[in-house]
Amino acid sequence: MATEAFEEIADTFEFLDDWEERYRYVIELGKAMAPLEDALKVPATKVLGCASQVWLVPEIRGGVFRFRGDSDAMIVRGLIAVISALFNGLTLSEVLEVDAAAELARLGLDQHLSAQRSNGLRSMLERIRALAKKALEGQNDD
Repeated sequence: MATEAFEEIADTFEFLDDWEERYRYVIELGKAMAPLEDALKVPATKVLGCASQVWLVPEIRGGVFRFRGDSDAMIVRGLIAVISALFNGLTLSEVLEVDAAAELARLGLDQHLSAQRSNGLRSMLERIRALAKKALEGQNDD
């Protein structure tokens, strides 16, 4: 169920020979993201459970899920770029159907991130699911 953008990342990961190159690529993805405005870096958008500072801001229009994010750590900014490629553009119900752990395992991230980074990534994924679920429930209340 991966998006075209995520498939491009997966293809690039297969092409890169070692994890040092893959980490550099993830960091480059993060550098390419537009920074989040300081006004959006508030407690309501902060992701708890991350060693770094992480903020995720949902942008849901017409039942289509998108989010923007930022972090004070370059590798985490890159991870945000990877998961935005996984989820952005999906419908709310599709977001809830994505097996993010399996998709990210295709990249080998589950085996190559520190325990702290893995916990932070899991916290970001939980936040995304919670945002999509809340928005979907809000649609059903209308």
